[in-house]
Amino acid sequence: QVQLVESGGGLVQPGGSLRLSCAASRSIFSINVAGWYRQAPGKERELVATITSSGSTNYVDSVKGRFTISRDNAKNTVDLQMNSLKPEDTAVYYCNAIIRTSVVHIYWGQGTQVTVSS
Repeated sequence: QVQLVESGGGLVQPGGSLRLSCAASRSIFSINVAGWYRQAPGKERELVATITSSGSTNYVDSVKGRFTISRDNAKNTVDLQMNSLKPEDTAVYYCNAIIRTSVVHIYWGQGTQVTVSS
């Protein structure tokens, strides 16, 4: 089991920045893939970015060049730095963790609201 707690959401003006942080209840060395997803009102949840245990990253096209995902093994956190925010980035952002043993375990945080508006 692993608990994930997101923080760092809020209201920001277009063009602004926010940094989301996902704190894990156990060492993130055990997390094979960590990621951030988002869900806007009336839309399906979508992948934003992922990072593997080896540090490989992947981003949805709409955030490439603006968002950066990183993991801090010492702090057991997975962060999402969001720059040049746009109104269409408004959503609830969820942290996700995948741990592969003999089965695949998938964990979600409770979500944090990001609102981009003037």
